[in-house]
Amino acid sequence: MRPSVLAWAMVATLGLVIAEIFGGILGRSVALLNDAVHNLSDVPTLGISWLAMRWAQRPADSEKTFGYHRSGTLAAFTNAIVLVILSLWLGYEAIDRLRAPHQVVESWMIWTSIAALLVNGGITLALVRGHSDLNLRSILVHNFGDALSNIAIIAGAVIIQYTHAVWIDPLLGLAIGVLVLYSSITILRDSSHILLEGRPKCAGVEEVARAILSIEPVQEVHDIHIWSLGGSHNALSCHARIPDMHMDQCEKILAAIRKKLAEDFQIEHSTVQLERAGLPASSGYVMPEPVRKN
Repeated sequence: MRPSVLAWAMVATLGLVIAEIFGGILGRSVALLNDAVHNLSDVPTLGISWLAMRWAQRPADSEKTFGYHRSGTLAAFTNAIVLVILSLWLGYEAIDRLRAPHQVVESWMIWTSIAALLVNGGITLALVRGHSDLNLRSILVHNFGDALSNIAIIAGAVIIQYTHAVWIDPLLGLAIGVLVLYSSITILRDSSHILLEGRPKCAGVEEVARAILSIEPVQEVHDIHIWSLGGSHNALSCHARIPDMHMDQCEKILAAIRKKLAEDFQIEHSTVQLERAGLPASSGYVMPEPVRKN
């Protein structure tokens, strides 16, 4: 996906925030004002993510030897923290309004939410192709939640118009806060897993070890470390023990291991240290224990 999509999404979101603030004030709706603040958080989110996408395209250098792939993950982590704080504030405001409900202007709620639904729905459709990228997924989930909240506000305004149950407005605001909190915690967990060198879901340690052992004449695998650089970029380092043989044969074994890891586990960067079979173990970081052929 091109970074320009995020730039246009940021401009559209800023216009939406202004519209919802006016609509919330004129319509006396806490749900609309909460949604405006919610959408306002999208502006720096989109800006950070746009910058992260630009950085991620930069090649590796002498300082960032793995490149800038994790800039998007860092952006997602930062965005998630902001959203957690924001959702707690939205919940507090909604509970305060539940204690003392105010009369709202339903027409302002309906038409402002329809406009917001068109903007958020359009942004969601534009980003759906990048759902596998954690940085873009944080924005996609956020905007999808925005679209759902717009639908809920429209439905709530119609109900208020016919039943005069004004408590529905702060209740919707509380529901929006809970939705944002839930989605943000998920993204916070996934992004922190990557930043803490966590193992990617597509590559289990035991499965990777068994796959390497399937390549002749590898006899033992140990010191396996697997981590994600961000997005679909995964890396591995390990030790593999083989019989004493000529260097050109070792090169063929390394090529076979790299091909196996790339095809079966989407590991594009692998560092394999070959050792002669029969030597005593010297490392204290065995993951989890040396895996040998039966």
